Amino acid sequence: MNNNNDVIIIGAGPAGLTAAQYCARANLKVLVIEQLSVGGQVLLIDILENYPGNVGQIDAAGKTISAPKNGYEFSQDLHRQAEAFGASFLSASVCSLKKEDGIFTAGLSDGKTLKAKAVIIATGAAHRLLGIPGEKEFAGKGVSYCATCDGPFFRNKKIFVVGGGDAACDEAQYLSRLTNKVTLIHRRDSFRAQKALAERTLNNPNIEVRLNTIMKEIKGEQKVKSVMLEDVKTGGVYEEAADAVFIFAGTIPQSSLVTGDGLNAELDDNGYIITDQKMAANVPGLFAAGDVRASSFRQVVVAAGEGAVAAHSAAEYVESIITGQ
Repeated sequence: MNNNNDVIIIGAGPAGLTAAQYCARANLKVLVIEQLSVGGQVLLIDILENYPGNVGQIDAAGKTISAPKNGYEFSQDLHRQAEAFGASFLSASVCSLKKEDGIFTAGLSDGKTLKAKAVIIATGAAHRLLGIPGEKEFAGKGVSYCATCDGPFFRNKKIFVVGGGDAACDEAQYLSRLTNKVTLIHRRDSFRAQKALAERTLNNPNIEVRLNTIMKEIKGEQKVKSVMLEDVKTGGVYEEAADAVFIFAGTIPQSSLVTGDGLNAELDDNGYIITDQKMAANVPGLFAAGDVRASSFRQVVVAAGEGAVAAHSAAEYVESIITGQ
């Protein structure tokens, strides 16, 4: 592996993949490191219907004859595009990141190290757990955080979805095509999701929506059998049969790499990386893009845009080092 990198990008979601393309097009030696699958959270999207231009095929009469790309197809396109421009990819886990004498060093879990003049953090965010009894015990046995991954196993079954944001509504829509017994519960009295998505969910005959409701426990033996629910207004607790529970309760930014080894990047109260409009953190040469960055709106198109800006800014930073200006 070439250790003479201009830029290391950590994370290969839409932000990281777009940054890789723009860095490579700027003639930088760029390496993308991803510990899981290329695509990140976008892999969970069944139909990427709100990404500009992703409308599928439309005939001469304006009728849609094929659906827009899903998250997997979209991420594969980004991956191939970045590679075509010259970006390199490495499947590995970065466990440390430090900066010495103006150079960043990324430490991998296998003990190897990689160096670069600049780093773009695009590590995204992880699923937030409910932290209730039964959640961990039945993970993979009826408890899931990915409807497109595990939904087909529960065709025509009784499914509960927990959450009130875009992800919960989007995944409930997908599951409603597999069964007419989807129950979406949300602790608040209204959804946090985009209005169009929330209305579509509320009007879906295969989805029963229960607001002001929280899940207290997931019960079963070898697999999920029932759930304990609480009506937050009355305080009443009741048990209901269930075959699966899909949880979309928010995310936790994966920003731990930038708070150790002397980097001390500035984070907001929720742990997201604070940057300026150029996606630059308070550590020179360190940039952030996508769901790990402090932002008021987290969408695939926003992540891609931030990745492009971060790449452009990283290129300027690398050029300043090379020219000494």
